[in-house]
Amino acid sequence: MRIGVLGGFGLWVGEDPVTVPAGSERVLAFVALRCRAAVPRPLVAGTLWPEASERCAHADLRAALARLSHRGRQALDVTSAEVRLAPGTTVDLHHVRRTAQRLVDPTADPTGADGVPGAPLEIVRVLSAELLPGWYEDWALSEAEEWRQLRLHALETLAGRLRTAGRHAEAIAAAQAAVHAEPLRESGQTCLVLAHLSDGNLSEALNAFTRYARRLRDELGLDPPEHLYRLVSECARPASLLHAAPDEGAA
Repeated sequence: MRIGVLGGFGLWVGEDPVTVPAGSERVLAFVALRCRAAVPRPLVAGTLWPEASERCAHADLRAALARLSHRGRQALDVTSAEVRLAPGTTVDLHHVRRTAQRLVDPTADPTGADGVPGAPLEIVRVLSAELLPGWYEDWALSEAEEWRQLRLHALETLAGRLRTAGRHAEAIAAAQAAVHAEPLRESGQTCLVLAHLSDGNLSEALNAFTRYARRLRDELGLDPPEHLYRLVSECARPASLLHAAPDEGAA
């Protein structure tokens, strides 16, 4: 059994998808996010149906469990007191989160000789996935924000390691993923500018900075940070001189 919560909810037996009713999806997702811990039934009911009375919330939980097909029910161990994942049920987030945590942990040993883990573009791909997009319950939003922060830090760390290793195209891909996830985040934009500069693409670095500066002013009324401006100032200066030359000649 395999539960997916990254990029959307899904349940599979082997490679075969399993159809799950909407209310039952929420139970599976909530329990899946608790890792292997047993979750008390009152906690599941109270979190998923916060507006209902305790009695009605427990009735809703029983109904959601009952609507699961036989194959769907196999993903869970259910008792009168608690719900937990059944042995053999995997969750995509658990593996990807461990990868992200290893990236941001300064004490973790790198897996590659150059300090870069294997298959970095695949890591970028899985770190680019949001947690349960389109789910707006408080518990889901809280989990999604925690995952967003971790994956942003992981993407930025990966971009820095790739840049240091001279793997510029992959560094740019990691930095672009971080920027796509949060366009106004200063550290991600800095990673992207540095990646372009390390690759020798001064115009790309300047373009990235210009887009960020415009968006920052339009949406927040802020100027770009001084340190980021300094990074691209040497790129901008020759460009401004080129633009000034025709005017000086005409004068």
